[in-house]
Amino acid sequence: MTTSSGLHPHCGKCHNQHCKVPVDIPTSCIFISCHLKCGAAFHLCKEDEHRLLCPKEIVPCLNSGYGCPMTMTRQRLAQHLEVCPASVITCTLEWNRWPVNETDTTFYKNALQDPNCMSQLDLAMALRDQKLLFSSIQMKTLFPELIEKMEEPEVPLDGAVGGISLNGEEVQELTQEERLALAKSKDVACLENYGMWERMFAKEKEGCKQTVKNLEDKSCQTKDKEDPRVTPQNSNEIARTGLAPWQDGVLDRLRKEVNVAEYNMYLVHNGCMLINFGQLAACTPKDKDFVYGNLEPIEVQTIHSFNVPISFRAKRSHLKDPSQMVKKTDQNVDTSDLGIAIEELPKANEVETTLLCCLERELKGHQICETIGTDGLYVDFGTQTCDFHSAPFKSDASLADVVADQPQNLHLQIQTECVTRRHNKSCSAFTYLCCHAFRRDEYPWHFRNAHGDIQSCLTGWFLQRCPLAYLGCTFSQKQFRPSKYRATISYDTDLSTFILQPNVAASLYKGVKTVSSERKRARNLDSLSRFPFEILQHIVSFLDSVSLGRLSQVSQLMREVCSTVLQQKGMVSLKWEKNTYSHGGFTWRARKKAWEFSSLFSPVDKWVFEDMPPMAEHLKVCPFYQKEIRSEPVALPSMTDLQERRGEFQTLVNSVFTTDKTHGE
Repeated sequence: MTTSSGLHPHCGKCHNQHCKVPVDIPTSCIFISCHLKCGAAFHLCKEDEHRLLCPKEIVPCLNSGYGCPMTMTRQRLAQHLEVCPASVITCTLEWNRWPVNETDTTFYKNALQDPNCMSQLDLAMALRDQKLLFSSIQMKTLFPELIEKMEEPEVPLDGAVGGISLNGEEVQELTQEERLALAKSKDVACLENYGMWERMFAKEKEGCKQTVKNLEDKSCQTKDKEDPRVTPQNSNEIARTGLAPWQDGVLDRLRKEVNVAEYNMYLVHNGCMLINFGQLAACTPKDKDFVYGNLEPIEVQTIHSFNVPISFRAKRSHLKDPSQMVKKTDQNVDTSDLGIAIEELPKANEVETTLLCCLERELKGHQICETIGTDGLYVDFGTQTCDFHSAPFKSDASLADVVADQPQNLHLQIQTECVTRRHNKSCSAFTYLCCHAFRRDEYPWHFRNAHGDIQSCLTGWFLQRCPLAYLGCTFSQKQFRPSKYRATISYDTDLSTFILQPNVAASLYKGVKTVSSERKRARNLDSLSRFPFEILQHIVSFLDSVSLGRLSQVSQLMREVCSTVLQQKGMVSLKWEKNTYSHGGFTWRARKKAWEFSSLFSPVDKWVFEDMPPMAEHLKVCPFYQKEIRSEPVALPSMTDLQERRGEFQTLVNSVFTTDKTHGE
């Protein structure tokens, strides 16, 4: 005999690890220990419940639904989550980068002319942010008047019913017999779709009929409950005397039965229903909609009788004394007032004008020209016409598409700021995100090395620039390197992140022969690929994630070797795809599981100064450092002040002596 939970009466209440109750089939069962040696003891009927809690039970990872294929004992689940390949974190660090001032373009023009400009970390990162910015700015958002208008092609109507002309030829109208034959024919194109749509419309029609029937039944039941004396004979009389919005003549009855205030309030609350049921036109003059009664005197509230709220601020001069207002005239201002032909007007730069509009929207909170309502009476209309060489733009064109054929220029500052000038950054076009994905155990090192040590110290600490950079000097040097090995930090434009490149000594390249990439035979492999598979596995176990990702793209063999460490150093994510159905609905489903390596380089625990000459050595040969040599003596400011003080002192002494002589005489 067992209970509803499947346990014996005694076993369900027994929690004694040393239970010695004799076995009785109706009331209790044998007392056993866990076969996995976890130390638990229980009755035999509780074995299935214990497997749900046993710490040594083999279970899949908690992220198995997200792609993790590993299984382990339950007691190791928490420890495994720190290195789980499906526990992926996306870096959400954001920073701001503002457009370049018009007076500071000398350095940016010279920087891009340098052949090694991409080796400069701050410059390469600014170009990455500029690429993202240009791709996100849509021209139709800022300049809708310059978008080319797409003419919709006229779809020629089928001439099966009426006689119309197609391509200049008159199509004869079909006879009734031809129409019937065409309707019965099964060779008509899209016959399956036609049948599908017919079934859909039939279902909708039946659904509408059922809905109407249910509404009629409910209305009848409601009427019977409210007034049991209502019968089908007098229901028509109620429809002609009721005040519901769907009943005929309801407005005429309201004008006779209720006063003006109640009539107007009825229109306010039931206006939409009256329009839907055809009782009231959608656009009618006010004198037909509302009934005005007798005018009543209203107390005039003056300045003395009306207390202005404290939070009210007058924005318009019409709120003051009208007699003191300045007379204004309405006048349209156009480019024709300049006296210059439209063809001779200067063309605006696409990038500078677009960034100016985005900057105005970010710092001021609105566009340069925007139609806004300042109060309840006035509306400011703003229009601005910009003329570009590349106008008109396509409807889906972005700023990156517009400047694709133009030479590359840098329009953003190389300095960044992490604290914005505004409190709300959600609508900012100049805010950028890292958006790189890492495993949970890799993310702390990425944030510390990439953002904390390198990116935040590019302006003067990690990367040191010439003091005369504001004049156009592009010289820079990196001051730090990892303490355990010699390596150089560079910026990878393909991965859009910093990478660590080790400095290999030149002596290690002695005797190395370069193998041609063209392989005529399958056995003509490079020296690394000739190693046994086990040796290659041991080699790749020492590589970081970004190196594994690059090595996996070298050859099929290296891809197979790198795949053996995916579970230890890689990460997995679900790739979703959108399924659209014929009726217009859509769903998302996980199409596959994608394994990849992150962009994390080898962790650096400590940085040391690089052996390099000081910046003063560069200033000796800097072309922008101009010395001013003077051969004539120049009076110091202190000397000039001393001479002026001596003249004042002598004037004071002379005045004293003159006064004494006067008194003596």
